[in-house]
Amino acid sequence: MAARFPKRLSGKKRRKLKQMAEKKDSDEEPVEEYIPVPKRLNKDSNDKRLIVILEGASIETGFTKRDGYQLLTSDKHHSLLTKEGRDPSLARPDIVHQCLLMLLDSPLNQAGLLQIFIHTEKNVLIQISPQTRIPRTFDRFCGVMVQLLQKLVVRAAGNDSHVPLLKIIKNPITDHLPTGCLKIGTSHKSKKFVDPLVYATDEKPIVFVIGAFAHGSLEERGVSYTEETVSISNYPLSAAYTCAVICSKFTEAWNIDTKSSVL
Repeated sequence: MAARFPKRLSGKKRRKLKQMAEKKDSDEEPVEEYIPVPKRLNKDSNDKRLIVILEGASIETGFTKRDGYQLLTSDKHHSLLTKEGRDPSLARPDIVHQCLLMLLDSPLNQAGLLQIFIHTEKNVLIQISPQTRIPRTFDRFCGVMVQLLQKLVVRAAGNDSHVPLLKIIKNPITDHLPTGCLKIGTSHKSKKFVDPLVYATDEKPIVFVIGAFAHGSLEERGVSYTEETVSISNYPLSAAYTCAVICSKFTEAWNIDTKSSVL
């Protein structure tokens, strides 16, 4: 429905308000595409699957008079963050965006063997449906995240509007993990070097915790729910590439044929 404005407004003000209303409507659109992944993932199930937790993610909104609520980023909100006495370089939601693109596009996800959670720096816990096709552009991704933080859920569009694709769930994260599953943190600083392939031999669910922040480590962030912390490379890796390496190893170990994955 088109926005209505008082007749007393000048043409310039009417056009500006109309543009703001259209922008708000576009920001609240549900995610239009999703992948019909097999519904075989259950918290209490002991079926094999990889569970990835993107820990310490910078997913936070800020308010500006010109643009309203926006996802805070280091490049667009440098002045705002500096005025609040915060380090602008830590506002990096693009790290989560890159990780989600990699994870959701993976054959492991399309085969129904991947679960994804995001635990933000502000202690917000987000569950990502494997059916989600995350927006490819960063600006659109920011709009979806703002909508999620405001409405607590983002649903599919059209006839599938009943499908929750992203939703905020109750802490702690351990309540949403299979009982007794192994939880492994990743850090380049760890002295224990391990090939992720060794963890894919058991037919059980396994959790990998990956830091989705610009600086620091899981230990420095106070992450205490992991049983061990390992390094998977002799070199520092980005969070997205860490996701890629781990998914690739499990895809290989579980003999997932990309040609037979659900598209």
